[in-house]
Amino acid sequence: MKQLNLFIELIRLKKPTGFMLLFWPCTWGLTVAYDFSNNVNFYIFYLILFFLGSILMRSAGCIINDISDKEFDKRVKRTKDRPIASGKISIKLGLFYTAILCLFAFLILINFNWLTIIVAISFMPLAFTYPLMKRITYWPQLFLGITYNIGLILGWVSIKNNLDLIPIIFYIGAIFWTLGYDTIYGFQDIEDDERIGIKSTSIKFKNNAKKFLITCYSFFIISILATGYLMDFNTFFYIGLILIFTHLFLYQIKLFNSKDTNSCLKIFKSNNLIGILILFNILIGKI
Repeated sequence: MKQLNLFIELIRLKKPTGFMLLFWPCTWGLTVAYDFSNNVNFYIFYLILFFLGSILMRSAGCIINDISDKEFDKRVKRTKDRPIASGKISIKLGLFYTAILCLFAFLILINFNWLTIIVAISFMPLAFTYPLMKRITYWPQLFLGITYNIGLILGWVSIKNNLDLIPIIFYIGAIFWTLGYDTIYGFQDIEDDERIGIKSTSIKFKNNAKKFLITCYSFFIISILATGYLMDFNTFFYIGLILIFTHLFLYQIKLFNSKDTNSCLKIFKSNNLIGILILFNILIGKI
């Protein structure tokens, strides 16, 4: 039981925000592409596959991140008690867990068409090298956005079996979304990160954080608008965007305080609401 609890702690299973933020872009791409005049059971089946895949891949990513950042984590107050940093789980066992998680993720992936499989596998190296980026660039959040939102492309190609301008525009916008919310998240550790030499957009834009967030979220909103236009969504889609805009700009950015770590975490977690609002907005837009 102790080892099971350590495993759950290692993969952050009790902190679902991480895998849900990986899952939402999958639902957006899938929902934009899906023809709901067909059997909806197929749509639900794919949603379940993407949900399970998100949990598995985020879990594997957490382990690789903790192995890569073991020495850094020991020196950061928030992360020093993580299982690998504290020595409760060995690197060898962590790699074994990662292999098992990836195996199960692959068993889920092979339920999709070949293009989906190829795109997913081609992004795997970037997903597992992301932890290294914080050592060499102030833009690790950009690399996180590129990998974390690939599900949007996968959702589209799993249905259409081709790549189009629409998911690419939406995908680029979602990258900016991740740039924004992960910059907010990074302010929790900014003092420790600066002390030990870790780079991030939180550090790079610490004196102009709100301007950076406004820029990121503006590009995100523009990409959603462009997606709605290209998909010829109905008027209700654009009305629904008011809620999304309000949450991003009048809640997240207005209330953001880089000095308040609890507030940063709360705002970061609130992006789950953005995920579900956009999903429902797409569904409404296709009625």
